[in-house]
Amino acid sequence: MPHAIKPFSKQLMQLSLLLASLPAMALEQFIQPPDDIDLIGQVRQIEALHEDTLLDIARRYHLGHDEIVIANPDVDRWMPGGGTPITLPTRYVLPKAVRRGVVLNVPEMRLYFFAPATKESPARVETYPVSVGRMDWATPLGDARIVRKDVAPSWRPPESIKKEAAERGERLPDVVPPGPKNPLGNYALRLSVPGYLIHGTDKPWGIGMRVTHGCVRMYPEDIEQLFPRLSVGNQVQIVNQPVKAGWFADTLYLEVHPPLEEDIAGLEAIHDTAMAVVHQALAERPGRTISGRAFNQAILEKTGMPIPISLP
Repeated sequence: MPHAIKPFSKQLMQLSLLLASLPAMALEQFIQPPDDIDLIGQVRQIEALHEDTLLDIARRYHLGHDEIVIANPDVDRWMPGGGTPITLPTRYVLPKAVRRGVVLNVPEMRLYFFAPATKESPARVETYPVSVGRMDWATPLGDARIVRKDVAPSWRPPESIKKEAAERGERLPDVVPPGPKNPLGNYALRLSVPGYLIHGTDKPWGIGMRVTHGCVRMYPEDIEQLFPRLSVGNQVQIVNQPVKAGWFADTLYLEVHPPLEEDIAGLEAIHDTAMAVVHQALAERPGRTISGRAFNQAILEKTGMPIPISLP
């Protein structure tokens, strides 16, 4: 039997647009939509300052390296130039996961925190760019939970990382004490998967790239915001969803990211994944159809931004 579709809330749209219009440097947080609404945020455009790099802009607007570069393919990442229009890919289809705790979508290199309602505020969604594991040190998928919270952590590099460093002619100490050169930054959330953490970094320019040994890195200011909102025992869902489809009112959007290198054999595989995701979404709204042209465009361009693909 088809799922009953709740009427779209005009008040929710107004609240979402209001939150999306907050000053850009504010934390990326939104009223959590009802279950039949899957989009948050708005794509925005700003002008680069004379002294900006794309990485400066990315950090200022809570974006990662790869996502801002992909969204601005014709802009020089190091010298965009004052007044250059910059697209901010700050609209997101929520991952297909339980909307509770932390959801990390690895190929998107983005973390979502579903903050529960309190007496002072409704349930919210906060989203942050992250760095994830390289192909040879992949971030593990599946369900986990937070088992410990550390402020000013020490880092004890495992033997595998010491060996890798030695092959480069570097020597790592047994313990790196807290401080500005600590790779874990000032805050660390230890996961139930042994050896894996969500933590800060002393190399913020790498946020939004596959550069870690499997851990999840965040901008120092972002984990400082998130850290007090999480508790030991909180759920962490780590998913691999390069393609996401979701509804906003009666329009279906498709969001496609470059897949993990080890998971893809070519364009046909991402096409098949997108077809499966879209069929699942259309099953929620019987009778709706999509534009084949818009569908193919989303797959070909892989901008990481939601593209409307349903027909009126």
